[in-house]
Amino acid sequence: MAKAQRPRPKAQTKPKRRNGMMSPAAAGSRRVALAAVAGAHGIKGELRLKLFAESVASLKAHKSVYVGGELRQIRDLRDANKTAIARLDGVTDRNAAEALRGSLIEVDREALPPLGEGEYYHADLVGLPCVGFADEPLGTVAGIENFGAGDLIEVLLPDGKRSLIPFRDPIAVLGEDRVVLDPDFLA
Repeated sequence: MAKAQRPRPKAQTKPKRRNGMMSPAAAGSRRVALAAVAGAHGIKGELRLKLFAESVASLKAHKSVYVGGELRQIRDLRDANKTAIARLDGVTDRNAAEALRGSLIEVDREALPPLGEGEYYHADLVGLPCVGFADEPLGTVAGIENFGAGDLIEVLLPDGKRSLIPFRDPIAVLGEDRVVLDPDFLA
């Protein structure tokens, strides 16, 4: 697959990922979604959450979150196998919890912990330009997906089409302000 003697981008460290999706509505405010409300849990206003972060601990680090765009305090948060159960201020019964179904649980981007060398938040990649090995423009990062076998970059091509490609060296490498792609992988 890889051809010999291709020009290499500057960043050679293998990227690590930190989940967190930028919400389209909050892109201007730089909020990052760490979870979504999947539904109610019980009758006392607890919420079942679908986590976008790596673990419940990622969400526990925040005392205040935005739920459906409204700032709320987390009163309790616990791990529940493949999900999390949360109790928020102002949500006191099942009806109030059900009304939040589908709402994003977001934090300000600045509230996220600093990253180590070669790490990135998914939200930081959205909107980055994609270029080829000769620095020719190929599109922009429209999103990051992960269906269990590693991250995939969704590239918005100049003609409006989208292409999913694996986010791994040498196919796609994160540079300082761009993603360098092997154009042979764009469909």
